[in-house]
Amino acid sequence: MAVAPVSPTTVPALDPTAAARWRDQARTASPWLNEEIAARMADRLGWIRQQPRDWVDWAASWGGLDAHRQIAARYPQAKAWLAGEQAAAARTALSPPAPRGWGAWLQRWAAPPTAGLALVAPDAAELADLVWANMALHLHPEPSALLARWRGLLRVGGFAMFSSLGPDTLIELRAVHERMGWPAPMAPLTDMHDWGDMLVETGFAEPVVDMERITLTYPSAERLLADLRAWGRNLHQQRCAHCRGPGYRQAWLEAVERELPRNAEGLLTVTVEVVYGHAFKPEPRVRLAASSEVSLQDMRALLRQPRPGH
Repeated sequence: MAVAPVSPTTVPALDPTAAARWRDQARTASPWLNEEIAARMADRLGWIRQQPRDWVDWAASWGGLDAHRQIAARYPQAKAWLAGEQAAAARTALSPPAPRGWGAWLQRWAAPPTAGLALVAPDAAELADLVWANMALHLHPEPSALLARWRGLLRVGGFAMFSSLGPDTLIELRAVHERMGWPAPMAPLTDMHDWGDMLVETGFAEPVVDMERITLTYPSAERLLADLRAWGRNLHQQRCAHCRGPGYRQAWLEAVERELPRNAEGLLTVTVEVVYGHAFKPEPRVRLAASSEVSLQDMRALLRQPRPGH
């Protein structure tokens, strides 16, 4: 089924209010799919020799609390920062439980359990050598602005590493909705090539973007529905605006059982397309023109660069 391309700067069909509500939802655990994708993305860190002194985990509660621990173990000498939605809640979830008895008394003289994790201030800039953002970009109606924010958090030479859902995600379920005459089950997703273009347009260099398709199997539509609810909500602006009763739920389950493809073992199958990307923050350059604009961060970096002959 053909998928309409998404604008490289905005996602027009994504409901910004619903998306913000979902991103801000409090979580004590991360979805298992996000943790799995984060583990696969962490393998790509082996491609990069740079050892960050500071790294930022963006929306860690959503992207993967276990993944945060994995990255922290990979860079034990680096200071970890938390940013994005639910950063304070993530710090609480990642902190060890408070001791009791003598341990609580001794802790008065020791560092607090959250001492190793700091929250990024809203105006922070040039803070880190790595921004780690798992499964965040496709939840933002203006992803270019988010990429620009990550670039601002990086020092020159630092890199951002991210993952996102791609346009073939749940393509089988979208076909079922189309055949049944129902609204799309999800908002459109951005193609990997558009992510690459967007990285360059927001000032990143040497972007590397690739993708993989993961086939998930389910014994029943009920089990699939439970995972879909854990992974997110239908954030499409044209989704059904009114509440639906148990009759629609039953009709949905029956349609999925009947229409969704099955593998040789008779299990229902759906596709998840995952896009992975990373790019570096280059030395700032000023384009010569009659009138040129340079950000304060770039001007500071330019002034720090050695001049020829010095």
